[in-house]
Parts: sequence; structure tokens; C-alpha cells
Amino acid sequence: MVKEKPNSTRTYDEDGFRRRAACLCVRNDDESEILLVTSSRTPDRWIVPGGGLEPNEDSRVAATREVMEEAGVRGKLGRCLGVFENTERKHRTSVFVLVVTEELEEWEDSQTIGRKRKWFTIDEALNLLAIHKPVQTNYVKLLVKNDKVP
Repeated sequence: MVKEKPNSTRTYDEDGFRRRAACLCVRNDDESEILLVTSSRTPDRWIVPGGGLEPNEDSRVAATREVMEEAGVRGKLGRCLGVFENTERKHRTSVFVLVVTEELEEWEDSQTIGRKRKWFTIDEALNLLAIHKPVQTNYVKLLVKNDKVP
């Protein structure tokens, strides 16, 4: 059972989908590696850091807040890859690219739930996400696709 964060209020869009934000955290501008975090539900699985928007919170602000809480990183927020719909879970997630400039030694989720983070190549990340979070593979595929466009 996953504990909700204290004072956590879920926000929904006009279609009843939960509004979420996430970041594909990259090490540098070449976007050849991305940072994944362990799942709070199944700690042996890796996921893209992200979470729900607070009431009246901008998705860009939520995305940077969530990666700080879940991955303990700060950086330069870049382009939006799009809004991804998960009809099974009734989520709509705005996904951004974040170039990481700072990695904290300890952060909120590392201390409260023992969450880990690790850098992966694009191919490694796609393989790991395909197992547990196939919807999130779409984020990474779009990152790679956009990277190839002149």
C-alpha cells in the first residue's frame, strides 16, 4: 500500500483525468542518458519521476517540484514533449525535458521511502520502462524522435 503524501490534493481536468507532470531528466544537451527512479510501489522497478499537480499549479512548476522530491535533482527545464494520456489509470501527464545541473546527495524520497536514482542509456531506459511502465516508453521515444529532427 502506497501512502499518499500529506496534504496531497489531486487535481482533475474537464474530462475527469488526473493532471500530472513529469520530466525526462537528461545529463547534458546531447540527451543520450536519462535518469530514472525506483518505483515507490515496487522498488526493483524503474520509472520516470513525476506526479500530480497541486490545485492551481502550473505543469512546469509541478514537473520541477516532482523531480526534486522523487529524484533529488535540479536543472534547466526545457521543451514540453507533450501531454500523454493513460486511459487505464485516467491520467494525463505533461512531460518536459530537464537538463540536470545539480544532484543532491539526499532528498525527500531517498530519506522517507528509500527511493534510488540511476542514469541509463536511452536503450536501457526503454527496456526497463517496457516491463513496468509501457506508457512511459512513449515519452522516451518522442525524446529520441525529436532529437533526430534537424
